[in-house]
Amino acid sequence: QVLLAESGGGLGQAGDSLGLSCAATGRSFTNKAMAWFRQAPGKEREFVAAITWVGGTTDYADSVKGRFTISRDNAKNTLNLQMNSLKPEDTAVYYCVAHRGGPLRVPSSYNKWGQGTQVTVSS
Repeated sequence: QVLLAESGGGLGQAGDSLGLSCAATGRSFTNKAMAWFRQAPGKEREFVAAITWVGGTTDYADSVKGRFTISRDNAKNTLNLQMNSLKPEDTAVYYCVAHRGGPLRVPSSYNKWGQGTQVTVSS
């Protein structure tokens, strides 16, 4: 069974740093671009960052560029998101996702989603 399991997150204050990790099992990680999306209460799911399988090319939403860093360890089947200089508007449930095809910033391009992990940032 293919699984994506997020960990990390939690509570922080504005300006803090938090890290998220995603452990992938099965074939959910191999040869696939991976990404993080997030969803705040009452809002649609939002692209955060993506990283390709080959070369590790990255893409970031403008709202997190310069503050967040996505990385992956293909040998360990793990995806990470380092979040620095957190803002209250970063509060959301964060999802680890595996790409199936299509534009990297579009949710429908991903067919595997983790259960999500909550990040809450207070001002």
